[in-house]
Formats: sequence, structure tokens, C-alpha cells
Amino acid sequence: MAYNIAIVGATGVVGQEMLSILAERLFPVNEVFALASRASIGREVSFGDKDLKCLDLATFDFSRVDIALFSAGSAVSKEWGPKAAKAGAIVIDNSSHFRMDPDVPLVVPEVNPDAVAGFAKKNIIANPNCSTAQLVVALKPLHDRARIKRVVVSTYQSASGAGKDAMDELWNQTKGIYVGDEPTPEQFTRQIAFNVIPHIDDFMEDGSTKEEWKMVSETKKMLDRSIKLTATCVRVPVFVGHSEAVNIELEEELSAEEARAILRESPGLLVIDNPEEEQYVTPVECVGDFATFVSRVREDPTVENGLALWVVSDNLRKGAALNAVQIAELLLNRGLLPQRDA
Repeated sequence: MAYNIAIVGATGVVGQEMLSILAERLFPVNEVFALASRASIGREVSFGDKDLKCLDLATFDFSRVDIALFSAGSAVSKEWGPKAAKAGAIVIDNSSHFRMDPDVPLVVPEVNPDAVAGFAKKNIIANPNCSTAQLVVALKPLHDRARIKRVVVSTYQSASGAGKDAMDELWNQTKGIYVGDEPTPEQFTRQIAFNVIPHIDDFMEDGSTKEEWKMVSETKKMLDRSIKLTATCVRVPVFVGHSEAVNIELEEELSAEEARAILRESPGLLVIDNPEEEQYVTPVECVGDFATFVSRVREDPTVENGLALWVVSDNLRKGAALNAVQIAELLLNRGLLPQRDA
């Protein structure tokens, strides 16, 4: 069987990654439709060895497709997600709009694959926030073994998490500083080149940001509502790849050695951890890879049953496009997609 797929937001960095990953993973595709705003009609995007011309989202007939992968922001998902779902397409949405809807499953296939069956209520499945996705892949096997009580996570998030314009701003500011230009923030609240910014998304009444709130609420929804989690999310001058310093308090004792062994055997993870030979992963090394990498696994002596680890992943892949395609694969493997002949 082969399936018709629409990519909504095909000209964006995540939309283009979705097209690349569908081709790389040989998803059984009959026809792919690249959808974008009216301003991008006719613009070409790549799918494998093919060039696709973008079609107008506003006039597209979603009854032509089996799956619609959305990556065009919350406003677009809010308007067009339900319309696509009503037309019969299974919507896999990368925005934050549907994540906390109790009738929409929030899915990371390595963490809560059984939740995918809940798509039938609205014909929509939500993709988690990029920083949450890589975190829960690392937490899941440790939680299964020793039950996590509390997590403290500090993120180091790349510019690509804010889109192409944000990446361009980092590039232009970096170049400009070398020739004496004054950096002018537009996409960020402060200069991003040679700087870090402890502010991602809007501030909330309690002083946290929405990005930090997302990590808390999404982890609870997917993994365990009893887990206590606090996050500090920071934007750093890196183009692609999110990093996280994670401290974990467990109910049961778990040595760093056993934790390493558990993580090595867990789906979606690669453990690169040998301090004596300076073996650990940085964002530059994770770009283009499917895995979530774990390094610096060690015991935290400041709390009972404590662990600390370093988690790195390509945020455009596992944090967004790859996870969406994996959800589509999960639907396929569980026989939840409608049958369509090639």
C-alpha cells in the first residue's frame, strides 16, 4: 500500500525536513503535496530526487490525502487542522495548539506508542515541543526502571527552534560583529550572537516562560503526571541542535553504570559517554542524525538516588520532523491507516 501525504508549511525549515525524512526512511508514498501560503504558490521544494511545486493551502482538498503533516504554526493548525481532519486526513500537528487537548494524543513513539490509538476522537495527533521530545526519550527507560520523582532541566536551545528568520539573524549578527556593525535584535529579545538568552516564548504570571511550562505539562501528559519537573530554557548561538543538562531524582537506587546500560538498550537513544577519552556529544555532532544522544551520565550525590546526564538532539529532526514521521510509521505498522492502492 502507498499513501497520499500533505506537508503543510512545506517551505519552512521543519517542513523541508519532513520531506527529507519521508524520502530517507522510504515511507510508502503514492503522492506528496507541498502546501504553503498563497505567497509561496509555485515555489519548488525537494522530495527525494523530485521537485514539488507548492500548492495553496487555502484551496487544497484534504480529502485527497491520508495523512497531513502540519508545521506552519499554531494559527494555521487551529484553522486548518480540524478542516483537514474532517475531510478524512489524519493530522499530525507540530504546533502547540492541540498538545494539551484531552481528546488529542500527544505522542513520542519511543515513550507512549499506545496513545496513538486515541487519534480517532478528532483525527488529530500532536507532536510535542522540541525540547520535551528529546527529554522524554531519555527519561522513559529510567522511569520504567526506578520511577522518577523529580527532574531539574536546563536547556540550551538552538536558533533553528525559532525558525529560519532566527537562524538568519544569528548568521547576520555574527558576521556583522566582525566588521563593527551594531547587532540589532529582531527575532530575539537580545543580541543572540556571542550571547545566551534565558527567555524562550512569552513570560507567564509565575515568572516561568511558556516554553518551560510546555516541558512540564507535556512530560506529565506523556510520561507520568506525578513527576515534578522544573525547567529553565535558554536560547544559545547554535544553528541546529538542542542540548539539555538534566538532573533526576529517583524513587529507587540506580547507579550510573546501570543507567548507562539501560539507556544503551533503549530505542531512539545513543550513549556516547567516556570522559577519560573526552567522548561526549555536542550539537554540531548531532545534526542530521535520527538519534537522541546521551553523555555525561553520573551519580548526583546532592540528593538521594540522584543522576545527572547530558542530552543532545537535532531539534529539527527528533524535536519536530522525525517524530512526526515516526508517528505516521506507527500508524502504518499498527494498521491504523486507511488502505489506498498505489
